[in-house]
Amino acid sequence: MPAKPTIRDVASAAGVSKSLVSLVLQGSSNVSEGRRRAVLEAMDHLGYRPNRLAQRLSGPRSGTIGVMLNDIRNPWFVELLEGLTASLHSAGVSPVLADSYTDTRVGRSSVETLLEQRIDGLVVVGTTTEEAAIENAAHSIPVVLAGTREPHLPGVDVVVNDDDAGARQATEHLLSLGHRKIAHLQGPGEVGTLRRASFERTMRDAGLEPAVVAGGLSEESAYSAAGRLLAGSERPTAIFAYNDIACIGALSAADDLGLSVPEDLSLVGYDNTYLAKIRHLSLTSVDNGNLAVGVEAGKFILERLTTPELPARLHQVPSRLQVRGSSGDAPA
Repeated sequence: MPAKPTIRDVASAAGVSKSLVSLVLQGSSNVSEGRRRAVLEAMDHLGYRPNRLAQRLSGPRSGTIGVMLNDIRNPWFVELLEGLTASLHSAGVSPVLADSYTDTRVGRSSVETLLEQRIDGLVVVGTTTEEAAIENAAHSIPVVLAGTREPHLPGVDVVVNDDDAGARQATEHLLSLGHRKIAHLQGPGEVGTLRRASFERTMRDAGLEPAVVAGGLSEESAYSAAGRLLAGSERPTAIFAYNDIACIGALSAADDLGLSVPEDLSLVGYDNTYLAKIRHLSLTSVDNGNLAVGVEAGKFILERLTTPELPARLHQVPSRLQVRGSSGDAPA
């Protein structure tokens, strides 16, 4: 395979210095039109493609990291952001937040909004629909995914909790309480697929048939899905929800149908947000180590600012089930 042309090759072909080629790449106005045209023609002839990432990292930095959230209303971001900002602030770097949910409603791309702020790197928090924009951004700045596993891109780090273990812990907890009719409200993306697969595997290992319905991310969608489950002829005695928000939707559906929690129906959520800890909700929930996810994501993005050529890394934070009042023994 022929070697890729370098800036030195472009300079030689155009009959100019390397520094002048650099000025052309930077869009400097201190270059004559004739020399600019010669450099651009040499680049085109050689097939030279500038390394935008190297250019940005070698130039002056803004001292900011873009943080894109898929929906700032979701409380699971709170601890993750606390850990992330702690890592960034310790290095003298400031986060710039963008909310994909709000931006999408006004026809704007969160990634593009952040890039306009001249950020030095990007941390994507949670499942997103802006995969193409993230892929484009990864060509020019370091990118780290936190709490999500998509999109799969070379040189992009992923920091998540152990979704397989977390879903297994939730399901095994309900099985240990004697439940045999257990349903799962599935969430979106690869995270949702992993949790569903772990739930189904754990149920089948116990000789039971798993029930799965799409529960979505919102309280409203989970309320609707749980309502259909609980009103059916094969009503489950326990529901494992994709997250705490979905679990609250299931709790509301149970209440509207006159079912007591946990006497008639046990519920387990995921994320162990502050909502799960509210006394009158008291949700059993999988703690996904969000603070640690944020801390590690911050460390990874800072490392990529100085060493962008690092291979892509996957870091999984251990999960731990927090048992509270929403789960109990299966009804007789």
